[in-house]
Amino acid sequence: MNTAHPEIRPARDDDSEPLARLIAACFAEYPNCAFVWDEFPELRAPASHFAAKGGRLWIVDGPDGGIAGSLAATPLPEQNAVEITKVYAAPAFRGSGLAQALFAEALAFAQAGGHSEMMLWSDTRFARGHRFYEKLGFRRWPGERYLADVSATWEYHFRLSLAGQPVSPAPR
Repeated sequence: MNTAHPEIRPARDDDSEPLARLIAACFAEYPNCAFVWDEFPELRAPASHFAAKGGRLWIVDGPDGGIAGSLAATPLPEQNAVEITKVYAAPAFRGSGLAQALFAEALAFAQAGGHSEMMLWSDTRFARGHRFYEKLGFRRWPGERYLADVSATWEYHFRLSLAGQPVSPAPR
């Protein structure tokens, strides 16, 4: 893994605007995939939002003052799982090991909480992301869900059993 990227850090609420810019730029890579602030109220105070749910959001700062990558993990106690969201990487950082390093934080978080699974939903258009999740061991589950958002998003469901996963270092 390339370790040339900056250090992973916990998100702050003032990451709101740069995180929104990263997500909007990622969405712009796909046809009919629009970023609309009103559909992402959690971005107004991202650190507080995830902390209030017992979760975490990790950020990697980019060299341009923006955000190079992000990933959030939120416990779902009723499923004994952790849901992964906000998985984004700027194009210049894709393939650098940045996303794997962010995922390692989430995996350590899930294991420290004693969760048996990780899960996520991903826009059906994000094929590159799906390959990344599958490389990490996630399996696509049957069915899709429709979000009825401005982009008319359909999502695939992915799950990863943590049974037999090597124990990761404790989260920072």
